[in-house]
Amino acid sequence: MTVLDSLAKQANRLAADVQASLKRARVEGERRLLQRQHRAALEELGERAYELVRARQLPEEPLAAEIAAVESKLMEIEAKVTEVESLRTDEDAPDDDPSRDAFPMVDDKPSEPTPGPGWEAAERFFKSGS
Repeated sequence: MTVLDSLAKQANRLAADVQASLKRARVEGERRLLQRQHRAALEELGERAYELVRARQLPEEPLAAEIAAVESKLMEIEAKVTEVESLRTDEDAPDDDPSRDAFPMVDDKPSEPTPGPGWEAAERFFKSGS
């Protein structure tokens, strides 16, 4: 067997390994995508079931533990929102919006529309030509 034949066999094996790895990676990516879609569908199902139970269109009994867990977490979230609001200082007041530092030229208060700084010069120019 010549050196060229040996190199050709190794190259073929390497190419086959690369193709198998690419196929495996593609299939794994497709599997992960399907898992994400499945989780999203379960989330939507859960939200819809929760809405239906709250609207009394589904019986609560088979889902009572899960409903209680959801409501418990909602209460915890509301408590944290209240805690955050109570911890705000005067410096964190809504008037101290960070966007004001980034865009000082923008004013929240609506002002009377004005023609702009160049308008007077334009009026003088066109009036002088009449």
